[in-house]
Amino acid sequence: MSDKFTILHVNSSGRAEGSYSRKLGSNLVEQLSRGHQHVEVIERDVAQGVEFVDQNWIEANFTPAGSRRADQQERLFGSDALVRELQAADVIVIGVPIYNFSVPATLKAWIDQVARANVTFRYTPDGPVGLLENKKAYVVMTSGGTEVGGPIDFASGYVKHVLGFLGITDVTLVNADRLMADEQAALDAAHEQIAKAA
Repeated sequence: MSDKFTILHVNSSGRAEGSYSRKLGSNLVEQLSRGHQHVEVIERDVAQGVEFVDQNWIEANFTPAGSRRADQQERLFGSDALVRELQAADVIVIGVPIYNFSVPATLKAWIDQVARANVTFRYTPDGPVGLLENKKAYVVMTSGGTEVGGPIDFASGYVKHVLGFLGITDVTLVNADRLMADEQAALDAAHEQIAKAA
């Protein structure tokens, strides 16, 4: 049995430099890596581009795998790669800056690519069942003014719901919110949460 510990680190901030969600996420990944001899970190920067779902993608996705044409297999190539990263991960760390009260568009595109019926979830007579079980997720959320968990936060609940829908129910939020109100206090609180989580 392999003792490899795999972390999938998903970044979604449009800022390559100076992003708090990136910095805090990297710090959390570093903390989580300690104590494991063989650690693999898969870095997925969705801000660099994720395909959007379109007519061809939908037709390919809903064609049974064994019946897909070569062009349909090719259309799902990127999605298949993203799904394999999730399947391989023991832990998922997702950096989520709140943009206009919700998640960045590129993160939503990533979600659309990995939420696939009969691949990462399935429908049953009793409702949908997630297929990505026995995984732990950390969601590192940052905001300029939106309070995480507040009435205008449409990001944290959505991300937690999507993860749970896929079978990832062990989710911890790490928050550095309202940075424009008190940056240092928000960052100190986030670092405390990271130390406790790790």
